[in-house]
Amino acid sequence: MDAQQQDDTLRELLERVAGALGLDAQVEIASDDETITGTLNGEDLGLFIGRHGSTIDAVQHLAQRTLLADPEAPRRRITVDAEGYRARRREALEKQADQAASEAERYGRPVALDSMTASERKLVHEYLRERGGVDTHSEGDEPERHLVVTPLSQ
Repeated sequence: MDAQQQDDTLRELLERVAGALGLDAQVEIASDDETITGTLNGEDLGLFIGRHGSTIDAVQHLAQRTLLADPEAPRRRITVDAEGYRARRREALEKQADQAASEAERYGRPVALDSMTASERKLVHEYLRERGGVDTHSEGDEPERHLVVTPLSQ
């Protein structure tokens, strides 16, 4: 499967899922040598996103498994989005991370965040590493695995 076939396969997959959910959505594919992003645009895409992003994450996982099943296929990062959900979620996670880091620094004790997916934990780890002043590690078992923010002075 070449890059164009991956783009076409992702478009078809997203159109089929949207249709099966009864959603009136348009699919937009943006890709380059390193990434491929499939975005659904339309109204009322909450069903596609799912509670806490569970459905969109499942569709993204399915897309990854489908597009990367062929060992000859280009190895690109695959993202599925709907009406800017990924950017809004990133912003919310960064705000939550800032609050936890500030609390950890202020009170000199570890602060545990709510459980989140592996990709969300990675995003927060990286964000707080760049922010500085705190250390992070993950604790617990899936699906309750969560991030702990610890002040560096501890």
